[in-house]
Amino acid sequence: MNAQQLSVRLMKVAEYVQAGAVVADIGSDHAYLPCYLLHNGTASRAVAGEIVKGPYESARKQVQEEGLEGKITVRLAPGLEAIEPSDGITAVTIAGMGGSLIASILEEGKERLSGVERMILQPNVHAKAIRQWGVQNGWHIVAEDILKEKDKIYEILVLEPGVEEVQLDEKQLLFGPELLKQQTDIFKEKWQREAAQWKAIAERLENTQQTEDIRTKKGQLLEKLALMEEVFGNEDS
Repeated sequence: MNAQQLSVRLMKVAEYVQAGAVVADIGSDHAYLPCYLLHNGTASRAVAGEIVKGPYESARKQVQEEGLEGKITVRLAPGLEAIEPSDGITAVTIAGMGGSLIASILEEGKERLSGVERMILQPNVHAKAIRQWGVQNGWHIVAEDILKEKDKIYEILVLEPGVEEVQLDEKQLLFGPELLKQQTDIFKEKWQREAAQWKAIAERLENTQQTEDIRTKKGQLLEKLALMEEVFGNEDS
């Protein structure tokens, strides 16, 4: 992977960035995504944010090699602290982290999201945490995608701010409102994998001393399996 040829998942993230956007890529690593967006004329300017010194230096080097110093600012900062008001950011991308971490980044820096028109978020796991954050903070899911790359399955969530109250039920929070409508083969494969893991864990918990914590965990697993049954019916999972 490089700034001209992104991975499948980052290419899909790039597809959801609006034309002419000023992008903040948080956790940018080598800054491949913002470089690609500038080279392809999708973004007009970008900020690449990194919290770790090594990737920050790699991003700076990459931006220099691509000749994009005048278009991409690389900052060493945690989360959305990489964004400054003068940047005029209109799109935020965060890819390759856990959903809970992404949600915490958004929560801790939400005052810096003023003026942002779209967020494209690619959690590796626990996308539900992002959906819950969106509900609580007035961000609507306008699109979702799911893809498979090297036997790993990734979800992509596209959020935009809204004035009306956001409401999602438990099924939509867990599975994704847009992904539920599509129910692609990859979507089904992901949840078949999840269900198999949940059942294995529930069986282990059944054979463990039944403390209050164990009973709570088992109950949560059974609730998720019940939601699976509602979504997929009697399909073998």
